[in-house]
Amino acid sequence: MIMSHPRDGFPLSLYQTKVESLTKKFNLMNPADRREYFEAKVGREIADLKEHFKTNTFIAYWLGKKNSGKGTYSKLIMEIFGADKISHISVGDIVRRLSVDLEDPKKKEDLLKYFAEHYRGYISIDDAIAAFLNRDTASLLSNEFVLTLVKREIDLSPKKIIFIDGFPRTLDQVSYALYFRNLIDYRQDPDIFIAIDIPENVLDERMRARVVCPICQTPRNLKLLATPEVGYDKTKKEFYLMCDNPNCNKARMVAKEGDSLGIEAIRDRLELDDVLIRKVFSLHGVPKIMLRNSIPVSAARELIDDYELTPAYSYQLEGDKVKTIEGPYVVKDDEGIDSYSLMAPAVVIPLIKQLHSVLIKK
Repeated sequence: MIMSHPRDGFPLSLYQTKVESLTKKFNLMNPADRREYFEAKVGREIADLKEHFKTNTFIAYWLGKKNSGKGTYSKLIMEIFGADKISHISVGDIVRRLSVDLEDPKKKEDLLKYFAEHYRGYISIDDAIAAFLNRDTASLLSNEFVLTLVKREIDLSPKKIIFIDGFPRTLDQVSYALYFRNLIDYRQDPDIFIAIDIPENVLDERMRARVVCPICQTPRNLKLLATPEVGYDKTKKEFYLMCDNPNCNKARMVAKEGDSLGIEAIRDRLELDDVLIRKVFSLHGVPKIMLRNSIPVSAARELIDDYELTPAYSYQLEGDKVKTIEGPYVVKDDEGIDSYSLMAPAVVIPLIKQLHSVLIKK
């Protein structure tokens, strides 16, 4: 850790990922290069944690704004330590899958049986399920209903390290989270809150420039995650990405409905997320980890390798061909400071360092 400064009460430390003796430039999009990258930069911490995880587990709660990278970071942790050791539980995915399960008579029967044994709440099981089926996408489910769904998901798999994404989602759920490990019988496990600080400008860009393949639904980003081949629509005078899945025959990727509004469409949600993180970081007795998705330009040369910076893509028409131009992605952070956005593996480095500090008692 090289530098630390508060922002709105948050302990936003800057972690050094650069290793002076390391000269190789890793391609962080390549799995083999990522393995070598993590070994070179936090190999000792990973070895200690792997040994620790042979007999120990923990529960971590992701706290971050929508599209802040919680799922991506979880997948990288699973990549490092193994899917046999790590579970990433997305409350949103569980809720979306519930609609399908309730249409299957056998799955619905199993669900109702589990709820009969484990659900405790102020409304009946039937009323809770009816409220779920009749709600709109903006409505929140009762805390007790969500807790039971998550507990069921955990009970369906062997005991592992758990990263929970999407809980707590409201202020009153923070109190539930304090005792959640006891409710799910992980009584001896430490629990950790992990918050992600990400500039709203990055979130806005991720939404406005997001595109998906209409065939395979693979997401990409016109500015931040380009495909190898790019086309140009002469009628609309705009560039577009072509899906790189061979089964999709270079299908034109398209924007998702509503994304052109950017973060203004989810402004209320973002403001609540900020309040949640402040609330959690005021708690005592629970370890807390803070991750930064960006680094001030003024500090980057000292702390970060160039290949750890998120690239930004622009395009130039040369005859009938499109030339892709790559450069560093510079944004204003929430304090108005020029900053670089970081590649996901560069954010996971301080996550591993902080997990090691919290879990390994030496």
